Amino acid sequence: MGHWAKAPFPREQLVLIATTLDDRISDDHVVRVFAEILAGYDWSSWKATYHGRLGQPPIHPRILAGLWLYALRRGVRSSRKVEYMAGQNIDFMWLAEGHTPDHTTLSEFRSKFRKELKHLFTYVARVAMAAGFLTLVDIGTDGTRIKANNSRFETWNAARIAKALEELAAEFEKRLTESQKADDQEMDGLGDASVDPLPPDLTDLAQRQKKLQVIQEQLREADEARRKDGIDPAKYPAQIPKHDPESRVLPNKEGGYAPNYTPLATTEGHGGYIVDADVIVGPAEHHDLVPSLDRITTTFGEKPEHALADGAFATGANITELEARGIAFFSPISKTPEKDNPAIRPDPTQPVPETDCSRLPVNPKSKTLDKACFVYDAPQDVYYCPRGEPMPYEQTKTDKKHGETAAWRVYRCVACAGCPLAAKCISGKNKTGGRSVNRDVYAPQRERHAAKMETPEAHAIYDRRMQIAETPFGYIKQVLGLRQFLLRGLEKVKTESLWTCTAANLDKLARDLRGLRARMDVATATALNN
Repeated sequence: MGHWAKAPFPREQLVLIATTLDDRISDDHVVRVFAEILAGYDWSSWKATYHGRLGQPPIHPRILAGLWLYALRRGVRSSRKVEYMAGQNIDFMWLAEGHTPDHTTLSEFRSKFRKELKHLFTYVARVAMAAGFLTLVDIGTDGTRIKANNSRFETWNAARIAKALEELAAEFEKRLTESQKADDQEMDGLGDASVDPLPPDLTDLAQRQKKLQVIQEQLREADEARRKDGIDPAKYPAQIPKHDPESRVLPNKEGGYAPNYTPLATTEGHGGYIVDADVIVGPAEHHDLVPSLDRITTTFGEKPEHALADGAFATGANITELEARGIAFFSPISKTPEKDNPAIRPDPTQPVPETDCSRLPVNPKSKTLDKACFVYDAPQDVYYCPRGEPMPYEQTKTDKKHGETAAWRVYRCVACAGCPLAAKCISGKNKTGGRSVNRDVYAPQRERHAAKMETPEAHAIYDRRMQIAETPFGYIKQVLGLRQFLLRGLEKVKTESLWTCTAANLDKLARDLRGLRARMDVATATALNN
């Protein structure tokens, strides 16, 4: 054997004093803190879903939930792997108290308790808040893309689904004919025979046909929406994933396109805890900002002080709603540059000097004078053109684009005839004669928001957004391994995402509690030594 260490427990040696599972887990092991936090939770709503009288005695939901949360913390997302760990790994065996649930039990448990899981998610966050690890001062909201459980190449479009329905109709007719022949032969041999109006295999075909027809109608509506948005569906048809039709084909963070969902997370800046989470279909993340902050207010009994989000969230509706709620909103917003713009003058009723007209900004798309050349007078509710001519309010228009209704006020000049700037100001496509300028109905709120975002205080607060809002997704993807959902359908995907967010918070709370206890032990030892 030489210098090699001897085996403490040779495989063939009898052990007179058995070692308990508890002896094999150190006192400061993180699994003990996991179990302690979960033991303090009221599981009555979970237990109420069990019958209690039928079948074998069920495993307590605290144990199954603990296994899933601890497994996710270790980056294990497969129910078969959790089954293996529960029978082989000491820390999993200790947490499961010797239970060895099979993968079917674990899989069904994971997708069953979304409502109850939301309550557990809230409980973990409230414990963190009570311990001082979580505050609602700076709140960051962001979204990301996570792939659906669907190949990027397995999608329906209008042409593919029309062909599939045609083939399915032919197959249905063929089998119906064969079934009718078999029924006729049976009746000839037996006389009067009672037959099923639609055999089981044809019933399956009929149900599949109905599902495809529903998807075909969704594709028709999606193609029509693309047509309204100026996209030719003949060249760029709408696509719906085959295996998870509730997901949507979207750009991937890694490049290219694939069926995706859009998880959203709102995170607080003190301890980095996720305080609200959801999953949506499609890229319209900004719609969920106000509902998320409302849910946080309801959950914690107080509203956040500062809401931080990227520029996509700085819509007029969001700015207005957060102003009404008294929540300071920090999000970049595009502002028309005023530097070197001769249209910005002390008295807009006076024309821009002719020597400065060549410096008036031009819109790169329309090749005409940019909107920045027209100055708005709020008290009079009128615009003034570079020649100092008034442009009074004419009408309010609305339009629906990308599924959203936008409204704007139209202001039109009536003194364009003979104007020396008309050639540069009015587009050749203009059929009404006078130059018009549109003003968003949320323009006053946008302007106030833009002025606020120019201040050093706003810049200092907003500079924290990336660290607060984007860190959780980096942790969830890189450490917890959630880069593609295992479940299908929006409701199940929401549940899978919530399990992951709860595991992330629970892991953070366990580490914070261990750190607090370590500091208390040091303080106690120092006090005793003194």
